[in-house]
Amino acid sequence: MALPRDLQFDPLTLSPNPLAHATILDYVDMSMSMEKTRSAKFKIGQVVRHRLFPFRGVVFDIDPEFNNTEEWYQSIPAEVRPHKDQPFYHLFAENSESEYIAYVSEQNLLPDTSGEPLRHPQVAEIFEQDDKGSYRPRNSLLN
Repeated sequence: MALPRDLQFDPLTLSPNPLAHATILDYVDMSMSMEKTRSAKFKIGQVVRHRLFPFRGVVFDIDPEFNNTEEWYQSIPAEVRPHKDQPFYHLFAENSESEYIAYVSEQNLLPDTSGEPLRHPQVAEIFEQDDKGSYRPRNSLLN
C-alpha cells in the first residue's frame, strides 16, 4: 500500500508542505492530539460550586488543561487528585468564611443553581450582573 502523497519523502525535493517529511507515526500523533480536543463545560461568568467542598464561585478564566505548578498539583491528596488532561477553571470563590481565588478541575465542578449573588469583591470589578442573575464581562474589558 502506498503512502498518501503528503506523507511520501523525496530527499531530492524540498517541498513547502510541512507534512512532506512526516512519518506515519507523526501523522498518527497529530490525529490523536486532534481527537483529544475538548471544549469547556462551563463558561466565563458562570456560577459554579465544588462537588466535594462547600464553596462556590464565578468562572473568570479557563485553562484547556492543567496549567499550574507541579508543587500545587502534588499538594492535592492523591485520593482526590484530578487528572491533568481536562479543563481547569479560575474562580472568584467564596465559602461561608472568606473570599479567595480557586483553581478547580472540571470534574470537581457543578453548576450553581442557588441564584444567590456572590459577595467576592473582585466580581464587581470584572463582571456585571444581568436581570436573571447571570454574570457577563464588563464591556470595557472585552477585546
